Amino acid sequence: MTTFPVPLVGDGMLVPCVDGHERPYVALDTAASTGVLEPVLRRVREFLPAYSAVHRGSGYKSQHSTDAYENARRAALLFAGREGRDDVAVICRNTTEALNHLAHSLRLRPDDVVVTSVVEHHSNLLPWSRVATRRYVECRPDGTFTTADVVAQLDRSPRPRLLTITGASNITGWLPPIDEIIDAAHSRGIPVSVDAAQLAPHHPLPPKADFIAWSGHKMYAPFGAGVLIGPRETFADGDPFLVGGGTVNLVELDGVVWNEPPDREEAGSPNVVGAVALHAAIDTLTEIGWPAIIAHDRHIGQLLRDGLANIPGVRILGPDLHTDTLPVATFTVQGFSHGLVAARLSAENGIGVRHGCFCAHPYMMRLLGLAEDEVVDFRNEMRRGDRTRMPGAVRASAGINTSEADVSRLVSAVSRIAGGSEAPVTYIQDPRSGDFAPYRDSAPWLADSPAGSCAGPVGTLARL
Repeated sequence: MTTFPVPLVGDGMLVPCVDGHERPYVALDTAASTGVLEPVLRRVREFLPAYSAVHRGSGYKSQHSTDAYENARRAALLFAGREGRDDVAVICRNTTEALNHLAHSLRLRPDDVVVTSVVEHHSNLLPWSRVATRRYVECRPDGTFTTADVVAQLDRSPRPRLLTITGASNITGWLPPIDEIIDAAHSRGIPVSVDAAQLAPHHPLPPKADFIAWSGHKMYAPFGAGVLIGPRETFADGDPFLVGGGTVNLVELDGVVWNEPPDREEAGSPNVVGAVALHAAIDTLTEIGWPAIIAHDRHIGQLLRDGLANIPGVRILGPDLHTDTLPVATFTVQGFSHGLVAARLSAENGIGVRHGCFCAHPYMMRLLGLAEDEVVDFRNEMRRGDRTRMPGAVRASAGINTSEADVSRLVSAVSRIAGGSEAPVTYIQDPRSGDFAPYRDSAPWLADSPAGSCAGPVGTLARL
């Protein structure tokens, strides 16, 4: 039986704070990238002595590495519930690359319609803008939509070629009714692609999705591997997304015979170590079991949202507090820049969060309730290189290693900031990035680090 929290490599690491003390780091930025599961690191270390280039090598190490790589591919298919289907798993860098890969492979025309939503991460918006016409499912003020909202867009003319949708929001943690949405699309003969980057470490993947993509770096295997899964026939014709070694059976100066999928889709030497790490993460999460992971997520998520919601001046973005979501809380603090709140949480408390718009600008603008003229003003300021007023929020996101004590530390720190506790140092904002960095004794804190160097003499003083 697994005991939560599940430790990750680096948990408990002491980090310096501006008062001169070191504190155990609280990692609440897992929606961006997780730490490493100890069994993942162990398997990578065990594999590395036998690492070699895969496919067609006759040496023992090459044969061993090829087996490990192909076993990872099979594990990804099983993890996605692909038993009994003629699907392939293309191992790539991450979800972003996977969705760009899919947008190329579907051979869409500019007048083909792809239905997506305003909730999406940029990685599930921008690739489609290059190849097709997009039609959007709008969200409500709380950042949600219903299956009926999706169906309304699917039933418009012209008929869509694809529905591509997130399995979970990276800002609010909201979980669309994905199985119901897939059924509605399939009943209309429309295939579905699911961006499962946020979903994969928290919930089972939807087995009925036609295409699915996710990243190892968000599920405790940050070694640079991601997966795109879809029907073999999708990748059987036309030119691959990337071309080069490994994609071909025969090359002549005036022609080429492409390899079979999935090999034809993986140009160059693949990331074998990343695949091994991803396989280990799949095995570990499967061993822990989804019921235990989901129960931990719900408990920590409710503590997180309830604790922050009870702080005067704090507003949590997204659906009702008791809606089932991932363990994510994105919030604003009245009277404080999101960048300053995040900087103080780090520099004074050793708490790592994320701030800004989280690569989902259209969704964020809706959650903040910004009018179009406000968005235009911010856009114009950014084009001038000034991000000092860039709208956004603070996001705290938890994982299997998050404890009740971690949540308590965050809630206490946010309470002090929101309550007007004076900062022990001066914070300077860099107008080019919008980020804040603490200065102490006229020098940047952690001056040798990227955080310390981001604010220069052109920064804007912020004294509390």
